[in-house]
Amino acid sequence: MSNVKLSLTRKSGKFHLESTNEDGSSVDTDGSPDIGGQGNGLRPMELLLAGLASCSAIDIVLIMEKQRQQLEDIRIDVNANRVKVGNHSEYSTIHMSFHFYGSIKDEKAQRAIDLSLDEYCSVAQILKKTAKITYDFDINDGHEG
Repeated sequence: MSNVKLSLTRKSGKFHLESTNEDGSSVDTDGSPDIGGQGNGLRPMELLLAGLASCSAIDIVLIMEKQRQQLEDIRIDVNANRVKVGNHSEYSTIHMSFHFYGSIKDEKAQRAIDLSLDEYCSVAQILKKTAKITYDFDINDGHEG
């Protein structure tokens, strides 16, 4: 078991908040404009998607290193749908588009994604309880601008 500590403080306005970890790294969040947010940070539900993409990217980089793939860069686009459930909303579907840059074999990319989403990424395991997570991927070998 590991212990995680964060500290949250208000930076400005009604909902512009900053969360800081013990190492001093921070992230800003804000509420949606319809409740008075001003766009000064990610919304909390967007932060969940950022956590999913980050978690998966870390897994994939590590897996591709073990596979001896030449991953030069990675970008992940996330598109999700929320549904109302009682007084809250949750994600029902999440689609991830993985964009790989470098000399990478298709089957190695697919295997890395599958391992991340099905076994290693803790955020994916949590989100799968309410959302169906799907993906696609492409590989850019670096010859395009």
